[in-house]
Amino acid sequence: MSFLGIDLGTGSLKTAIVDEDGRELAAASVAYALDTPQPGWAETSVHTWWSALCEAAARLPADLRRDVQAIGFSGQMHGVVLIDADGEAVRPAMLWPDTRARHLLDQWPEPQPNPVAPGMAGPLLSWIVRNEPESARRTRWALQPKDWLRVALGGAIGTDPSDACATALADPAGVWDLALLDRLHLPHEWFAPLAPSYAAGGTLSEKAALALGLRAGIVLATGGADTPCAALGSGLAQTGDALLTTGTGGQIVVLAEEAPAAVRGLHRYRAVSDHWYRMAAMQNVGVALERVRGWLGYEWADAYRDAFDTGADTGLTFLPYLTGERTPWLNPAARGGWLGLALDHTRGTMMRAAFEGVAFSLRAGLDAIRASGASVTALKLAGGGSVDARWRQLLADALNVELHAVDCPNAAARGAAILGGLASGHWHAGDLPSLAPGATRVASPQRDDALGEPLAERYARFLDLYGRVESWFDETSSH
Repeated sequence: MSFLGIDLGTGSLKTAIVDEDGRELAAASVAYALDTPQPGWAETSVHTWWSALCEAAARLPADLRRDVQAIGFSGQMHGVVLIDADGEAVRPAMLWPDTRARHLLDQWPEPQPNPVAPGMAGPLLSWIVRNEPESARRTRWALQPKDWLRVALGGAIGTDPSDACATALADPAGVWDLALLDRLHLPHEWFAPLAPSYAAGGTLSEKAALALGLRAGIVLATGGADTPCAALGSGLAQTGDALLTTGTGGQIVVLAEEAPAAVRGLHRYRAVSDHWYRMAAMQNVGVALERVRGWLGYEWADAYRDAFDTGADTGLTFLPYLTGERTPWLNPAARGGWLGLALDHTRGTMMRAAFEGVAFSLRAGLDAIRASGASVTALKLAGGGSVDARWRQLLADALNVELHAVDCPNAAARGAAILGGLASGHWHAGDLPSLAPGATRVASPQRDDALGEPLAERYARFLDLYGRVESWFDETSSH
């Protein structure tokens, strides 16, 4: 008996099959590019996602696929997929790094229960109504990415609180805010009914089963947002457990039994279990490093080698805010770049500064979490962007935490698979703490205290640089 988890990410689709004890048996992933048809836009065709799913499934052992009893779903948060009455996509999916709607954020006056970013479903849908009336006319449902995928596999129309609460169209518990929908002129009927992340949400169709090499009729879990799925898959189960995920973006999550107090710059969302979580969300982690790697003409192995063979303090500072930033700045107009370049700097110097700038942006998010009252001295570390030991060491030193790397690069997919097991009745909510050992720890970096003071000085310089140039972004980011 096994369960399949599918994580529909921004830059790749990941799959994982776990056994009846939650241990990963097989995994596969397929990468794809983010489309930017106009400056500030971030889109992907759903056909790209479907092709990636078929390819990833084909890479999983056929005998394990035949044994799958249920499927769970995890997906990138905030974006939106518009489909018509026949289930066909009206236009490419709009995704969380998208900043086209940043001039519409005044429709959400402060204070808000959660920060509102332009790449959330609310601002994006408001933009659609204003700028693409034909798309709006054809729309029957406005779905979250993972919900589109479940429906494409034969599942029911629906969503869960962990995704709904992050749309800027629902209350913190994930219930649609009908008065807000009216104020934004968004039809109520676009928004899917709510169900728990671990509830059954239909069964796999014959057509999808044939395409994926699975058995038709197996249960599809409703699924959840990728951040709380990664928390579940990484073994977070108790109040106070904390996780750093490094993918396209970065998130720092701290579980809470009750809804945390509202704090500017931080999010408080529903988990895929019965917990809540406090979250710092940083948009520019893998997306910034990947773009810098491309600009500098590196393969990844060479990028890591040159960056970490370079002396640490080169006088070069990198702001990674290529797509604006959420925590702690809440500034969609923020932009990035290097300052301090000299003739003796190299590609390796610039790559090193990029890694350090991303680490400092994560530190700024962690500092916001700490300032909110959460004591965070240790973090689990998961995500495809945390596989290199030298990068992990820099993170431990820059964040000034005990960093416990988890051998679960497919944490969100594993969490999704666990939701499939819950939806099929194999596990129950009380079983979740016992599944934590399935995400095993690997050798984790020890903080290098000798680097503490120099890193602290460079971090202060990083913050100072952002403060000095912040007022310049509004004048330049639209060009």
